[in-house]
Amino acid sequence: MGGDCRARLERHSTGRRKGILFGLVSKSSPKKPRGRNIFKALFCCFSSQHVGQSSCSSELVSYKEETNTIAKSDLLQCLQYQFYQIPGTCLLPEVTQEDQGRICVVIDLDETLVHSSFKPINNADFIVPVEIEGTTHQVYVLKRPYVDEFLRRMGELFECVLFTASLAKYADPVTDLLDQCGVFRARLFRESCVFHQGCYVKDLSRLGRDLRKTLILDNSPASYIFHPENAVPVQSWFDDMADTELLNLIPIFEELSEAEDVYTSLGQLRAP
Repeated sequence: MGGDCRARLERHSTGRRKGILFGLVSKSSPKKPRGRNIFKALFCCFSSQHVGQSSCSSELVSYKEETNTIAKSDLLQCLQYQFYQIPGTCLLPEVTQEDQGRICVVIDLDETLVHSSFKPINNADFIVPVEIEGTTHQVYVLKRPYVDEFLRRMGELFECVLFTASLAKYADPVTDLLDQCGVFRARLFRESCVFHQGCYVKDLSRLGRDLRKTLILDNSPASYIFHPENAVPVQSWFDDMADTELLNLIPIFEELSEAEDVYTSLGQLRAP
Protein backbone atom coordinates (compact mmCIF):
# COMPACT_ATOMS: atom_id res chain seq x y z
CA MET A 1 0.00 0.00 0.00
CA GLY A 2 2.84 2.41 0.87
CA GLY A 3 4.56 1.96 -2.51
CA ASP A 4 1.35 2.51 -4.45
CA CYS A 5 0.56 5.59 -2.39
CA ARG A 6 3.98 7.10 -2.97
CA ALA A 7 3.77 6.30 -6.70
CA ARG A 8 0.43 8.06 -6.99
CA LEU A 9 1.78 11.06 -5.11
CA GLU A 10 4.78 11.22 -7.45
CA ARG A 11 2.46 11.23 -10.46
CA HIS A 12 0.45 13.96 -8.75
CA SER A 13 3.58 16.08 -8.12
CA THR A 14 4.92 15.87 -11.68
CA GLY A 15 1.74 15.40 -13.73
CA ARG A 16 1.29 16.67 -17.27
CA ARG A 17 2.91 19.96 -18.13
CA LYS A 18 -0.34 21.61 -19.15
CA GLY A 19 -2.52 22.50 -16.20
CA ILE A 20 -0.42 21.11 -13.34
CA LEU A 21 -1.65 22.58 -10.06
CA PHE A 22 -1.91 26.35 -10.01
CA GLY A 23 -0.19 29.02 -12.08
CA LEU A 24 2.29 31.21 -10.25
CA VAL A 25 1.61 34.84 -11.06
CA SER A 26 3.74 37.77 -9.98
CA LYS A 27 1.92 40.28 -7.80
CA SER A 28 2.51 42.92 -10.44
CA SER A 29 1.38 40.75 -13.36
CA PRO A 30 -2.11 41.67 -14.63
CA LYS A 31 -2.73 38.34 -16.37
CA LYS A 32 -2.39 34.70 -15.43
CA PRO A 33 -0.41 32.56 -17.85
CA ARG A 34 -2.37 30.22 -20.07
CA GLY A 35 -2.89 26.66 -18.90
CA ARG A 36 -2.13 27.39 -15.23
CA ASN A 37 1.65 27.39 -15.25
CA ILE A 38 3.54 24.27 -14.10
CA PHE A 39 5.61 26.46 -11.79
CA LYS A 40 3.02 26.19 -9.05
CA ALA A 41 3.66 22.45 -8.90
CA LEU A 42 7.00 23.31 -7.34
CA PHE A 43 5.57 25.72 -4.80
CA CYS A 44 3.01 25.58 -2.03
CA CYS A 45 -0.71 25.63 -2.80
CA PHE A 46 -1.36 29.02 -1.26
CA SER A 47 0.04 32.52 -1.47
CA SER A 48 -0.29 35.63 0.67
CA GLN A 49 -3.47 36.43 -1.20
CA HIS A 50 -4.97 33.01 -0.31
CA VAL A 51 -4.44 32.48 3.39
CA GLY A 52 -7.97 31.44 4.36
CA GLN A 53 -8.99 27.82 4.56
CA SER A 54 -11.93 28.34 2.22
CA SER A 55 -9.71 29.98 -0.40
CA CYS A 56 -7.28 27.07 -0.33
CA SER A 57 -10.11 24.59 -0.61
CA SER A 58 -11.68 26.37 -3.57
CA GLU A 59 -8.34 26.38 -5.40
CA LEU A 60 -7.93 22.67 -4.83
CA VAL A 61 -11.44 21.99 -6.18
CA SER A 62 -10.58 24.00 -9.29
CA TYR A 63 -7.37 22.08 -9.68
CA LYS A 64 -9.15 18.73 -9.38
CA GLU A 65 -11.61 19.72 -12.07
CA GLU A 66 -8.81 20.65 -14.43
CA THR A 67 -6.50 17.68 -13.95
CA ASN A 68 -8.78 14.88 -12.72
CA THR A 69 -6.18 14.12 -10.08
CA ILE A 70 -6.57 11.86 -7.07
CA ALA A 71 -9.10 12.72 -4.36
CA LYS A 72 -8.11 14.95 -1.47
CA SER A 73 -8.51 12.07 0.96
CA ASP A 74 -6.01 10.00 -1.04
CA LEU A 75 -3.56 12.89 -1.21
CA LEU A 76 -3.85 13.42 2.54
CA GLN A 77 -3.07 9.76 3.13
CA CYS A 78 -0.06 9.91 0.83
CA LEU A 79 1.39 13.08 2.36
CA GLN A 80 1.08 11.81 5.90
CA TYR A 81 1.95 8.17 5.25
CA GLN A 82 5.67 8.37 5.90
CA PHE A 83 5.43 9.89 9.35
CA TYR A 84 2.06 8.90 10.74
CA GLN A 85 2.64 5.21 10.07
CA ILE A 86 5.62 5.35 12.43
CA PRO A 87 4.51 6.32 15.98
CA GLY A 88 6.78 8.80 17.70
CA THR A 89 8.64 9.83 14.56
CA CYS A 90 9.93 13.42 14.70
CA LEU A 91 10.70 15.58 11.71
CA LEU A 92 13.95 16.89 13.18
CA PRO A 93 17.00 15.04 14.46
CA GLU A 94 18.22 15.37 18.02
CA VAL A 95 19.39 18.83 19.03
CA THR A 96 23.13 19.27 18.52
CA GLN A 97 25.40 20.29 21.38
CA GLU A 98 25.86 23.67 19.71
CA ASP A 99 22.12 24.35 19.79
CA GLN A 100 21.40 23.06 23.28
CA GLY A 101 19.21 25.59 25.12
CA ARG A 102 18.48 27.59 21.98
CA ILE A 103 15.02 28.38 20.68
CA CYS A 104 14.15 26.61 17.43
CA VAL A 105 13.01 28.99 14.66
CA VAL A 106 11.19 27.56 11.65
CA ILE A 107 11.71 29.83 8.63
CA ASP A 108 9.70 29.84 5.40
CA LEU A 109 11.32 30.31 1.97
CA ASP A 110 9.08 31.72 -0.77
CA GLU A 111 7.82 35.28 -0.36
CA THR A 112 9.53 35.31 3.05
CA LEU A 113 13.22 35.11 2.09
CA VAL A 114 13.07 35.02 -1.73
CA HIS A 115 10.74 35.36 -4.69
CA SER A 116 11.04 33.11 -7.72
CA SER A 117 9.65 33.11 -11.24
CA PHE A 118 9.92 31.28 -14.55
CA LYS A 119 9.85 34.68 -16.26
CA PRO A 120 13.39 36.01 -16.88
CA ILE A 121 14.42 38.67 -14.36
CA ASN A 122 17.31 40.98 -15.28
CA ASN A 123 18.49 41.43 -11.71
CA ALA A 124 18.00 37.83 -10.55
CA ASP A 125 20.36 36.81 -7.75
CA PHE A 126 20.21 33.15 -8.76
CA ILE A 127 19.17 31.22 -11.83
CA VAL A 128 18.37 27.67 -10.79
CA PRO A 129 17.80 24.87 -13.32
CA VAL A 130 14.91 22.59 -12.36
CA GLU A 131 14.05 19.46 -14.32
CA ILE A 132 10.36 18.80 -14.91
CA GLU A 133 9.25 15.88 -17.05
CA GLY A 134 12.66 15.54 -18.61
CA THR A 135 12.91 19.21 -19.54
CA THR A 136 15.14 21.66 -17.68
CA HIS A 137 13.51 24.97 -16.81
CA GLN A 138 15.31 28.06 -15.52
CA VAL A 139 13.96 29.50 -12.28
CA TYR A 140 14.88 33.14 -11.63
CA VAL A 141 15.28 33.93 -7.94
CA LEU A 142 15.36 37.32 -6.21
CA LYS A 143 16.72 37.62 -2.68
CA ARG A 144 14.75 39.76 -0.27
CA PRO A 145 16.69 42.85 0.85
CA TYR A 146 18.80 42.23 3.98
CA VAL A 147 18.23 38.46 3.82
CA ASP A 148 21.96 37.78 4.22
CA GLU A 149 22.25 39.95 7.32
CA PHE A 150 19.07 38.47 8.73
CA LEU A 151 20.12 34.85 8.27
CA ARG A 152 23.59 35.50 9.63
CA ARG A 153 22.19 36.96 12.85
CA MET A 154 19.54 34.25 13.17
CA GLY A 155 22.22 31.59 12.92
CA GLU A 156 24.09 33.21 15.79
CA LEU A 157 21.03 33.20 18.06
CA PHE A 158 18.81 30.22 17.21
CA GLU A 159 18.54 26.68 15.95
CA CYS A 160 17.27 27.55 12.47
CA VAL A 161 15.19 25.17 10.35
CA LEU A 162 14.01 25.81 6.80
CA PHE A 163 10.42 24.63 6.37
CA THR A 164 8.77 25.18 3.01
CA ALA A 165 5.67 23.76 1.33
CA SER A 166 7.57 23.79 -1.96
CA LEU A 167 9.07 20.69 -3.54
CA ALA A 168 12.65 19.80 -2.68
CA LYS A 169 13.71 19.69 -6.34
CA TYR A 170 13.25 23.49 -6.40
CA ALA A 171 13.74 24.55 -2.78
CA ASP A 172 16.89 22.54 -2.03
CA PRO A 173 19.14 24.08 -4.73
CA VAL A 174 17.76 27.56 -3.96
CA THR A 175 18.63 27.10 -0.29
CA ASP A 176 22.10 25.85 -1.22
CA LEU A 177 22.74 29.19 -2.92
CA LEU A 178 20.98 31.29 -0.30
CA ASP A 179 22.45 29.76 2.84
CA GLN A 180 26.18 30.09 2.18
CA CYS A 181 26.99 30.12 5.91
CA GLY A 182 25.10 26.95 6.79
CA VAL A 183 22.56 28.65 9.04
CA PHE A 184 19.87 26.02 8.54
CA ARG A 185 20.45 22.92 10.66
CA ALA A 186 17.75 21.03 8.78
CA ARG A 187 15.48 21.47 5.76
CA LEU A 188 11.86 20.33 5.56
CA PHE A 189 9.82 20.32 2.36
CA ARG A 190 6.27 19.69 1.17
CA GLU A 191 6.17 16.04 2.23
CA SER A 192 6.71 17.13 5.84
CA CYS A 193 3.59 19.31 5.82
CA VAL A 194 0.13 18.17 6.87
CA PHE A 195 -2.48 18.56 4.16
CA HIS A 196 -5.40 20.16 6.00
CA GLN A 197 -8.56 21.56 4.38
CA GLY A 198 -6.80 22.28 1.10
CA CYS A 199 -3.63 23.77 2.58
CA TYR A 200 -0.12 22.55 3.38
CA VAL A 201 0.23 23.24 7.11
CA LYS A 202 3.50 23.17 9.05
CA ASP A 203 2.61 21.26 12.18
CA LEU A 204 5.15 22.38 14.77
CA SER A 205 4.13 19.61 17.17
CA ARG A 206 5.79 17.09 14.82
CA LEU A 207 9.22 18.71 14.95
CA GLY A 208 10.35 17.05 18.16
CA ARG A 209 10.97 20.37 19.92
CA ASP A 210 9.40 21.99 22.98
CA LEU A 211 6.67 24.28 21.64
CA ARG A 212 7.45 26.78 24.40
CA LYS A 213 10.85 27.15 22.74
CA THR A 214 9.71 27.13 19.11
CA LEU A 215 8.94 30.01 16.73
CA ILE A 216 7.80 30.13 13.11
CA LEU A 217 8.44 32.95 10.62
CA ASP A 218 6.12 32.75 7.64
CA ASN A 219 4.25 35.09 5.29
CA SER A 220 1.14 32.87 5.18
CA PRO A 221 -1.07 32.45 8.28
CA ALA A 222 -2.48 29.27 6.72
CA SER A 223 0.89 27.58 7.15
CA TYR A 224 0.87 27.98 10.95
CA ILE A 225 -2.87 27.68 11.52
CA PHE A 226 -2.27 24.92 14.11
CA HIS A 227 0.09 27.10 16.17
CA PRO A 228 -0.68 30.81 15.64
CA GLU A 229 0.68 31.69 19.09
CA ASN A 230 4.16 30.56 18.00
CA ALA A 231 4.19 32.77 14.92
CA VAL A 232 6.10 35.89 14.03
CA PRO A 233 4.22 37.13 10.93
CA VAL A 234 6.09 38.67 8.03
CA GLN A 235 4.78 40.58 5.04
CA SER A 236 4.90 38.80 1.70
CA TRP A 237 7.69 40.00 -0.55
CA PHE A 238 7.88 39.95 -4.35
CA ASP A 239 10.17 42.57 -5.83
CA ASP A 240 10.25 45.71 -3.67
CA MET A 241 13.97 46.39 -3.32
CA ALA A 242 13.27 49.13 -0.74
CA ASP A 243 11.75 46.56 1.64
CA THR A 244 13.23 46.55 5.17
CA GLU A 245 11.06 43.90 6.81
CA LEU A 246 13.88 41.45 7.57
CA LEU A 247 16.14 44.21 8.86
CA ASN A 248 13.38 45.41 11.19
CA LEU A 249 12.83 41.88 12.49
CA ILE A 250 16.40 41.43 13.70
CA PRO A 251 15.99 43.35 17.01
CA ILE A 252 12.70 41.56 17.64
CA PHE A 253 14.35 38.17 17.28
CA GLU A 254 17.29 39.32 19.39
CA GLU A 255 14.82 39.96 22.20
CA LEU A 256 12.99 36.68 21.62
CA SER A 257 16.23 34.70 21.72
CA GLU A 258 16.37 35.25 25.50
CA ALA A 259 12.83 34.02 26.13
CA GLU A 260 12.20 31.17 28.55
CA ASP A 261 8.71 30.76 27.10
CA VAL A 262 7.91 32.15 23.62
CA TYR A 263 4.21 32.38 24.44
CA THR A 264 4.88 34.90 27.21
CA SER A 265 7.38 36.91 25.18
CA LEU A 266 5.24 37.03 22.03
CA GLY A 267 2.23 37.96 24.13
CA GLN A 268 4.14 40.92 25.54
CA LEU A 269 5.26 42.01 22.07
CA ARG A 270 1.71 41.80 20.74
CA ALA A 271 0.24 43.76 23.65
CA PRO A 272 -0.82 47.32 22.71
